[in-house]
Amino acid sequence: MRVAIAGAGKVGRAIARELVGNGHDVLLIDRDGSLAGRGGVEGTTFITADACEISALDEAGLADCQVVVAATGDDKVNLVISLLAKTEYGVPRVVARVNHPKNEWMFDESWGVDVAVSTPRMLSALVEEAVSVGDLVRLFTFRQGDANLVEITLSSDSPVVGHRVGDQNWPTDTALVAIVRGPRVFAPSADDPLDSGDELLFVASPDQEAELQRLLGHL
Repeated sequence: MRVAIAGAGKVGRAIARELVGNGHDVLLIDRDGSLAGRGGVEGTTFITADACEISALDEAGLADCQVVVAATGDDKVNLVISLLAKTEYGVPRVVARVNHPKNEWMFDESWGVDVAVSTPRMLSALVEEAVSVGDLVRLFTFRQGDANLVEITLSSDSPVVGHRVGDQNWPTDTALVAIVRGPRVFAPSADDPLDSGDELLFVASPDQEAELQRLLGHL
């Protein structure tokens, strides 16, 4: 897969290392040419250019990319890059970094963003996930599909504890995708029992979160 990353700072380079390690063809774009030699990422191609300019994106061959990551430290720049990638080059998947939570509402399909990654929101969700038992916690939002990745840790008085996965009448537009039980992570089958302390991960429509909470929460 060919991936272009706009922004070769610490975040952009960290993403590039992961992707190169997974065998992907990665292109880094940044206006600061000195970043090419400052802890550069082996196995990537570096272009010194302004990713908000069409000529730079033409040079980068953005139309041949399957994914574009807008990872600069400027939300305005990330929005412009996302919009150009989607509307001018038809990139199938655009991922954008949100630096300031107050701007998160803009990072949607109208700006060409398929997935918005807000570090402050992710950190707060992880804090909630660590301390919340019996309460639904939203971990991630899938912009393109209008669905969320949510987690709930079953309390001892949850009405589903002791019952099988297959016995549950899950809400519509909801899928149980994984159970975390101690050191184990597994895809659930209909015969798996639900135990106190299980962490359940669902992909769910936002409209169904309240019903999911009612079904799985405290008695």
